[in-house]
Amino acid sequence: MAKKGKFYVVWKGKKPGIFDSWAACKKSITNYAGAEYKSFESFDAAKKAYNGNYADFKGKKKTGPTLSKEELIRIGQPNYHSISVDAASSGNPGVMEYQGVDTKTGKKLFRQGPFPQGTNNIGEFLAIVHGLAFLKERNSDRIIYTDSRTAMSWVRKKNCNTKLTASTKNKDLFELIDRAVNWLKNNQYTTRIVKWETKAWGEIPADFGRK
Repeated sequence: MAKKGKFYVVWKGKKPGIFDSWAACKKSITNYAGAEYKSFESFDAAKKAYNGNYADFKGKKKTGPTLSKEELIRIGQPNYHSISVDAASSGNPGVMEYQGVDTKTGKKLFRQGPFPQGTNNIGEFLAIVHGLAFLKERNSDRIIYTDSRTAMSWVRKKNCNTKLTASTKNKDLFELIDRAVNWLKNNQYTTRIVKWETKAWGEIPADFGRK
């Protein structure tokens, strides 16, 4: 009987290949800077991807629950006068990085990491604040899309409410968190931060394609 569940392709890691468990995939990518990996629903899809290039598969939209015609009309289309931000973490905590892209073209505007020990929520928070500073510096009226309600809440409260403990391993990351919090407390901005409607539009354009 064929195995049911996800298969994980690692293009770049300690041991590239196709894995049938997240644990095996994680072992190959943890603490490997610039790891390239993604999950697939079948072995055939994973095999095809592994024989191709990571760039051809990262950020591919995933099929989610189907919305009704009325729901899609209500949600509408994305505002392309915007930037999109996202983060990726290979574990919780784990190696983390974040980035911001032009929503319409996918052009990368900024990227930070990888940090050796972080969480996805921290990355999402930092990505939004980085985006706010990026747009304010350029006097831009574009909005910011994020798919993280947690990060939106932290930004609104001007506090990174992480449970991760500071250590020598994540010292640089916590210094960046402090800078982000200070920026929020000492800067005014009019930029709108908007939730990306994943069910209607697919993965956010800044997605790292590692889900």
